[in-house]
Amino acid sequence: MAAAPALKFLSPAWFSIVMGLSGLALAWRRAVPLMGEPALALSIALGGLAAAVFLVLAGLSVLRLQRHPEAWAEDLRHPVRHAFVATLPVSLILLGTLGVALDGHGALAEAVWWAGSLGQLAVTVWVLSRWWAGNRAGGLQWATVTPVLIIAVVGNVLVPMAGVELGHAEWAAAQFGIGLLFWPLVMALLLVRIASQGLWPERLMPSLFILVAPPAVIGLSALALGAPALVGWMAWGVALACFLWVATQGQRIVSQAFSVGHWAVSFPLAAFAGLTLELGRHGSGGPMPVLGPLLLAFASVIVLGLSMGTVRGLRQRTLLAPEPVATITPISG
Repeated sequence: MAAAPALKFLSPAWFSIVMGLSGLALAWRRAVPLMGEPALALSIALGGLAAAVFLVLAGLSVLRLQRHPEAWAEDLRHPVRHAFVATLPVSLILLGTLGVALDGHGALAEAVWWAGSLGQLAVTVWVLSRWWAGNRAGGLQWATVTPVLIIAVVGNVLVPMAGVELGHAEWAAAQFGIGLLFWPLVMALLLVRIASQGLWPERLMPSLFILVAPPAVIGLSALALGAPALVGWMAWGVALACFLWVATQGQRIVSQAFSVGHWAVSFPLAAFAGLTLELGRHGSGGPMPVLGPLLLAFASVIVLGLSMGTVRGLRQRTLLAPEPVATITPISG
């Protein structure tokens, strides 16, 4: 993986693996009241794996910057890949949140959470600043409007999940508001792009599942901020609608050759399972105590499959390779 030719193609999108593993670890942590110590043990194991993968990827990314600075520069200029830079601070937020969930208010967890929170804000401002270029190169062109954009500008809604317990409720609420503002805006841009330009390239189809993440995380963060359970239910309903909506494209997603982009499916499913388990823990009644474990099992199977696919792809050297050039053909009116 660290060989020079392969290292050149280690884009920031690889940190979506950390997001998926961390999200699943958090979901299993929420299952502890229902499943007991085995769920806690699995959460700790997944959290340790997520942290290890983050450290490996961070080290390799620094090495890539030293050996292939032009590759980093190309990622930052790319109309789609530039938004994947947000997976790094989002991974830190999730790792910090997991640290708080597993070990309470620790100095390391708080430092990691602050690094992720401030890093996510910086990435959001950087991405939004590009929009001032208008429809010129590097600006808000239709090619840039994909679900990946949600990670960069809506990812701020993750902050309250640990921020409240860390004693930073006011800051967490403020950053939560940023993500809450841009969520419907990005959704509107995505729909207009589909209507006017058509869908994004087929290899980006797994990113459709990112649409499930914002309502699921908003529900979790709102509950952490003290919102009533009914707010969580409303968010869960939106997440369910998004899940069912994107599931209609499941065949197209599965038909794509495996790539690291398939990891975009993992965190949204884990967040959806986590919200379901949290609503069950709040004593909301209904199907949540049964549906939560089912969704958690489904997310776990998906992450296991993605992990096996990643290991296989690295062994066969099919993952760290040049990205195929996509042709985006606007719909003619």
